[in-house]
Amino acid sequence: MRTIEDNAFLLLAIAVSLAFAWILLPFYGAVLWGTVTAILFSPLHRRLLKSMGGRRNLAAFSTMMMIITIVILPMTLIAASLTQEALAFYGRVQSGELDLGRFFQQVHDVLPVWAINLLDRFGLASLGAVQQKLSDALMAGSQYIATQALNIGQSTFDFVANLFVMLYLLFFLLRDEDALSKRIRDAIPLHAEQQRAFLLKFTVVIRATVKGDMLVALLQGTLGGLIFWFLGIGAPLLWAVVMAFFSLVPAIGAGLIWVPVALYLLVTGATWQGMVLIAFGALVIGLVDNFLRPILVGKDTKLPDYVVLISTLGGIATFGLNGFVIGPVIAAMFIATWDIFSASREIAENDGTIR
Repeated sequence: MRTIEDNAFLLLAIAVSLAFAWILLPFYGAVLWGTVTAILFSPLHRRLLKSMGGRRNLAAFSTMMMIITIVILPMTLIAASLTQEALAFYGRVQSGELDLGRFFQQVHDVLPVWAINLLDRFGLASLGAVQQKLSDALMAGSQYIATQALNIGQSTFDFVANLFVMLYLLFFLLRDEDALSKRIRDAIPLHAEQQRAFLLKFTVVIRATVKGDMLVALLQGTLGGLIFWFLGIGAPLLWAVVMAFFSLVPAIGAGLIWVPVALYLLVTGATWQGMVLIAFGALVIGLVDNFLRPILVGKDTKLPDYVVLISTLGGIATFGLNGFVIGPVIAAMFIATWDIFSASREIAENDGTIR
């Protein structure tokens, strides 16, 4: 029977854990991505550790330098280029160089009667109304991007501080991987089988979400940006990032961007460009998800699409861009916890300990 001292100690453990989480809150993004990166590159670190004769400091440092070279530096360069392109795009919209009314009029003039009637039902047949809606949406979106870009420039110190915390944490997570794993296993108040199932599910979902979903999104965004650049469509890097972002969201995908652009090219007389974009989008961009995702993620580890969709959107709405990892992880932990509970209860019932 639990004593007063046991209850008091449990409350104390919960209180100090919440306090520790509270003081880490300003750097939760750095802690998150340090942990995620350590999980992703753990196999590489183990191979380096073996090849370097068990020298943990050297292996961890070498792994971290490889991560900086192949991940962080390229992402930083892309972010800088994206900032310039987003600001330029916002300037074109604000100055009126990007004439949305002319674009809509070109599309409207070649539409069949049934399409115009359909637009009229939704109140979109009026040039002025649609132009105003498009202008408001595009101005709001581009202004948001420009504002975020300026905020990034004004928050350089915060970015550097978070990057330092992430890399510092990453080094020790790699170096002390075995000891930390043992301490976590010892601290979790679960049976050995439950611990293994829970921690395995956590690791698998992290790797599946980032290695699978993020790599597929990056590849789809890169391919989309390249075809936009080849066809002479403006701001290809900006659209590549937008397509990569939408690729992270199940049931939406990069087609939300390239399909309307292809239709616009077709109805405005750029027939071969529109046909090339449709063929490339369907045969290359679209098939990347179906071909690569099962290889990178694995069929057995994939969450149901509806769970991924809801948890991803909810995670992004709650935690920002970090939510595309946090959301599916929380959903997977929810499912894993109840699966473990159901399995444990079934075993207990079969053993006769629960009646």
